[in-house]
Amino acid sequence: MSQTLLDSLMPTFDVVERHGRTVRAPIDATWAALFTTDFASSGILRALLGLRALPGVLLQGPAGWNALRARSAKPITLSTLESSGFTRIAERPPTELVFGVQGKFWTISAARCTLSATDFLDTPPHAGTARAAWNFELSSESPGVTRVTTETRVLCADAHARRRFLPYWAVVRPGSGIIRHAMLNRLREHAEDLNFRQ
Repeated sequence: MSQTLLDSLMPTFDVVERHGRTVRAPIDATWAALFTTDFASSGILRALLGLRALPGVLLQGPAGWNALRARSAKPITLSTLESSGFTRIAERPPTELVFGVQGKFWTISAARCTLSATDFLDTPPHAGTARAAWNFELSSESPGVTRVTTETRVLCADAHARRRFLPYWAVVRPGSGIIRHAMLNRLREHAEDLNFRQ
C-alpha cells in the first residue's frame, strides 16, 4: 500500500478515527463534488456543529448568538471549514486532500492556530497543545465507483496536553464520528446526483 499524504504529515499520533463510503460516481467527479458539497443540508451535521460551538457562544453572550445565527444561515463547504481555522496543508488531486489545525481543543475557545504543511512536517506541536490532521482519500473501486475514506489523527505535544485532550476526546468522539458520517453521506448524495445529471 502506498504512503498517503496523511502518513507523511502525521506518521505518529495519539488517537485516530476512520470512516468510509462507496460513491457511485467516477473519481474525478467525486473529487470535484468534494469542493462543492453543501454539508449544511444535513440537519444532523448542522445541529452537531452548533452544539460544538455552544460553549463559545454562551461565553460571548448576545454577540455569540448573533454570530451563530448568521453562520447557520450559510452553506457549510470545505471553504467554510478553512475559514474556521482548518488549513488545507496538502493535496494530491484527485486522490487526497489534507487539512490541519493546532490548538487546545478541550478549552472553550479551542485556541486554534493554523499551520503550513512545512510546519506540520518540520516542527512539533507547541507545548500544551494538540495537533490534528484530517484527510479525504479517494480511490477507484471499479469504473464509475469511488471509495471515499476520511481519517482524523491527533498528536498531543506533551503529557500535559494528553491529560487534557484524552478525556475531551472520549466525550466528543461519538459526535465527531456522526459528523464524519453525515459529511460522507452528503458528499455521496451530491456526487451521485451530479453524475446522474451528466
